[in-house]
Amino acid sequence: MKRLLLVGAALIAAPALAQEAQDPHAGHSMSQMQGGMPEMDHSGHDMGTMGDQSSADQPMQGMDHSMHQQAAPDAAVDAPMDHSAHAGHAMPTVSDSDVGNAAAPPVPTDHPADAYWDKQRMAQARADLAKEGRFFGNALILDRLEYRPRNGRDGFAWQAMGWIGGDIDRLAVETEGDGAFGEPLETGEVRAAWRHALDPWWNFELGVRQDFASGPDRTYGVIGIEGLAPYWFEVGAHAFISNKGDVHFRLEAEHDMRLSQRLILQPSVEIDASAQDVPELGIGAGLEKIELGARIRYEFAREFAPYVGVHWERKLGETARLARLDGENPSQVSAVVGVRMWF
Repeated sequence: MKRLLLVGAALIAAPALAQEAQDPHAGHSMSQMQGGMPEMDHSGHDMGTMGDQSSADQPMQGMDHSMHQQAAPDAAVDAPMDHSAHAGHAMPTVSDSDVGNAAAPPVPTDHPADAYWDKQRMAQARADLAKEGRFFGNALILDRLEYRPRNGRDGFAWQAMGWIGGDIDRLAVETEGDGAFGEPLETGEVRAAWRHALDPWWNFELGVRQDFASGPDRTYGVIGIEGLAPYWFEVGAHAFISNKGDVHFRLEAEHDMRLSQRLILQPSVEIDASAQDVPELGIGAGLEKIELGARIRYEFAREFAPYVGVHWERKLGETARLARLDGENPSQVSAVVGVRMWF
């Protein structure tokens, strides 16, 4: 009987003992809790900053946080990131001089389509596609068609240019001249030249020029360059060698200054020089003449823009002396009214 009672007591006490084993606070009286909790194991925790906490946080000091190892917040922020996976992704440095002048990328030699289709047919297809991407066009620009009122001797002037071709090579035709109403032309010429692109900004020109103004006709060979200088100055420099052996030079420049999207001020300059005297043409050696102009145009459309302005022309040196001997004024200034069009 006594043995049965002992077994029953053991069975009754077993759940309580199991609960005490799971609860580390089981069997502790409230007086022990008030006297302070026993020191717990806080390995892995920096408790240096816990001393200033309020009494409301005191119960948390006795908990075992050994399984909650975490890096300090600042360590995660300040630790350098591992960028090894991005090796080889550095962007190359490009200087201003390389912009627009970079070398073309190599032509690809591996074509995935060749693995599935006939290589010769695919090569022909790529060649046909390349032809479709080539540029070929034409333009006709009437840059100046103007009336020049003067004291008792009203005049006119024109300057036009047309071209046909692609990005690299073109055939360019230009004509310009001026004169007075009721009198023979003072100057008149037409030029045809092969124009070859040296880079995105400059073209080389080689061609011929024919004069058709008053006086002896002249045919010239032409060589020069033209293009866009820094700050958007359109510049041309040419040398002319006539069929009589005389050599002449011309430098031209103009610049479009946009006062608004439609109102443009265009200053221009032209300087002519000769390597020798050509009395039959009224030209002396050295600087021959200089022309300055300023025109302001309003673009009703990009293709149509009337303008007004002023034009000044001055013959220099021996050329001016020859003009005086012929009864001409070596210096002339006039207002201009005209139109600029292109097609």
